[in-house]
Amino acid sequence: MALPKLNASAIRVSRRETLRSLASGFGYLAFAGLAQQQAARGAASSGDGLAAKATHFPPRAKRVIFLCMNGGPSHLDLFDYKPKLQSPSGRRSAESVLKGRSGLMASPFRFARHGESGQWFSELTPHLAKMADDLCFIKSMHTDLPNHAQAFLQMHTGSFQFTRPSLGAWSLYGLGTENENLPGFVTLNPPSDNGGAQNYGSAFLPAICQATKIGTNQIPGFYAALLGVDSEPGPPLRNVKNDRMSTAMQREQLDFIRDLNQHKLERDLYHPEIEGAIESFELAFRMQDEIPTLLDLTTESESMLESYGIGSGRPTDQFGRQCLLARRMAEAGVRFIEITAPAKWDHHFMLKTALAESCEATDLPVAALLKDLKARGLLEDTLVIWAGEFGRTPYAQSGTGRDHNNKGYTLWMAGGGVKGGLTYGATDELGYQAVEAPVHIHDWHATILHLLGLDHKRLTFNYAGRNFRLTDVHGEVVEEITG
Repeated sequence: MALPKLNASAIRVSRRETLRSLASGFGYLAFAGLAQQQAARGAASSGDGLAAKATHFPPRAKRVIFLCMNGGPSHLDLFDYKPKLQSPSGRRSAESVLKGRSGLMASPFRFARHGESGQWFSELTPHLAKMADDLCFIKSMHTDLPNHAQAFLQMHTGSFQFTRPSLGAWSLYGLGTENENLPGFVTLNPPSDNGGAQNYGSAFLPAICQATKIGTNQIPGFYAALLGVDSEPGPPLRNVKNDRMSTAMQREQLDFIRDLNQHKLERDLYHPEIEGAIESFELAFRMQDEIPTLLDLTTESESMLESYGIGSGRPTDQFGRQCLLARRMAEAGVRFIEITAPAKWDHHFMLKTALAESCEATDLPVAALLKDLKARGLLEDTLVIWAGEFGRTPYAQSGTGRDHNNKGYTLWMAGGGVKGGLTYGATDELGYQAVEAPVHIHDWHATILHLLGLDHKRLTFNYAGRNFRLTDVHGEVVEEITG
């Protein structure tokens, strides 16, 4: 069948219409790309490096120490006391709450109130219990998924689906640093799984905002602890200084490399990787003199080391070193310090012994850190956070453990403008689901930024044609916990 003939006038397109069409097609894409580059260049040149920045409003906290409890600690066996779960009759009458779930498991640990505030603690945290009036418990936390990888990423970045900047990176981006000779964001002993480097990465933020990682094998005293000796040979942190080149020669070499990188940056107009390389090289050069001293724990008194539980063969040694380093870094001007507990809290079985071991390794160092910060006048403007990615279920798994629970769990914060001795929110009578004043991860992130003097709705970065923020389009500040 022959195709119908088209009228020439029907297919004639004017020059104006052609331009209009292109403007909404390929031309628009080109323009958008150029505009994006321009916006990114503007953001990069507006002081997004390590320089200190003005906050949106007066901050309550100047820095953060995040004590990350990887694996999901059981709130039901630590801080969220549930009498019904403890009695056989209570468990039977409450099983309906879980819609047919059976096998509710009582906590094998005793609970008691502590401090003038009467906060609940299990017997596993005797040292932390002495700090009860300094702690603010949020017992109505919830997150979106009960899987480690997704929940861990969401706790750190606000998203489990996409690569996003971490909480620490956003904090550094918003605040800058107090010490240009040190990284503004440091992570000690971060886990390699559950998202790995994404949990402390900068994503599309300036590269200088990502964390400096100090792995377990770089923590001073790590090998000494393995060998069962009190000290190990060599400097506190290896491969910091260049023994084959003088400082002046290093400076000349860096200047040459910087000129080459700068030339490429000017040619490409916008290149975040090159910008990050320039800033990282300069920071590394400045760090040579300060960071070995910062990490040298031999300058601390024997009584101070003892208070943190540092000593070869002690279960508290590794985490005690991390906690003491966190205090030293906070004192030196590092904005965001994250340390990860050496033992995981993922207790699907043998909870009675495994949870006790995790607490034995961390309870004393955490309490020592709080006492130390308080004695030095640092706790007032240092926000200390203790949190895992979710909690555990009230019903048993494998007969001796608990499963993941993202519906309701507990974390605590101290210092940095939060109300000490406060319990906010609550789970149901079994500790399964947040039912009173629920707090989502986005709300928690908004509150942390608020305490740092940053409005989570205004702290944005333009990327891929839209303004991004840590809380995406969610989150409300939990004003009831702020002092």
